[in-house]
Amino acid sequence: MSGGVDSSVAAALLVQEGYDVIGVTMEIWPEMSEEQMAHQGGCCSIGAVEDARSVCTALGIPHYVLNLRERFHQQVIENFRSEYLRGRTPNPCIACNREVKFSELLRRAAALDADYLATGHYARVEEAEAGYRLLRAADSRKDQTYVLWGLGQSELRRVLFPVGHYEKPEIRKVAQSLGLRTWDKPDSQEICFVSGDYRQLVTEALPKGRFVDRLGQDLGESPPITHFTVGQRRGIGLAAERPYYVLELRSGENTVVIGHREELDGRGCIVEDVHFVSDAWPEAAFDCTVRIRAHGREAPARVQPLGAGRVGVSFLEAQTAIAPGQSAVFYAGDDCLGGGIIEQAI
Repeated sequence: MSGGVDSSVAAALLVQEGYDVIGVTMEIWPEMSEEQMAHQGGCCSIGAVEDARSVCTALGIPHYVLNLRERFHQQVIENFRSEYLRGRTPNPCIACNREVKFSELLRRAAALDADYLATGHYARVEEAEAGYRLLRAADSRKDQTYVLWGLGQSELRRVLFPVGHYEKPEIRKVAQSLGLRTWDKPDSQEICFVSGDYRQLVTEALPKGRFVDRLGQDLGESPPITHFTVGQRRGIGLAAERPYYVLELRSGENTVVIGHREELDGRGCIVEDVHFVSDAWPEAAFDCTVRIRAHGREAPARVQPLGAGRVGVSFLEAQTAIAPGQSAVFYAGDDCLGGGIIEQAI
């Protein structure tokens, strides 16, 4: 229970269905003073813990806070920092889901004799003859399967997503009808462990870099590469007849490759650390739709297994700003088939 309306209603729905429910909130924030904590308002912050506890009291269920600070720091925060220092654009929610919520927290749930781990994610799980399927949420605008592609059969058989069958406005109405204090709480939009600009976390006295074009021509001094992501337009600060965009980040050379809008287009990518929800690798190439950013549109593509946990993705139409470090997630209709981390655009 993160302290938001979705996990609050997830718990309420399960209580209504007759489950024996325990509310659990992850303690993931580093040690800090009360004054510092007062300025943090994200998922699992001190205010969120109080909201979760209040909801549990209203529902008549116990509430526990589990200390997962060290694991969260190593698997999420340090991963976030190291990826940016490599010139990549990570998605910390995916790392949190894979390495904390649906691994360590699931293990802790078993230690509490819980049969299932339920969250407020907008997704659905369905048991089929061939195994468990990870399906899009009923509310397509809130669907969160993009950040859940790392789940496999062992996790899906023990996971419940109660709000995945509802539209978001319905969830707020349920919370309001039950008198839960989180019913009108705004959705969290920021990185939960960053207050303000993420660059304060990843810029550690890094040297300034150089702007170059695709041909390697030096175009001037740049801020550290951690200030940029692929596709970025603002912050480049070079005078030109046409606006520049970030095309590539080369951490080894400490250079920011820039160019014009049409140079951002790519026809494919190599994807590493690939996982399939079925836990079975395809024997041959297959057609599906692929999403390359959390709030982007899916595009028709062919996925070719390459071995060693990697696949090649070839899009039918060029895609804009394919960013290493982001996830490429594969879909067939409502089924989330799996995904991986974009290694490079091609």
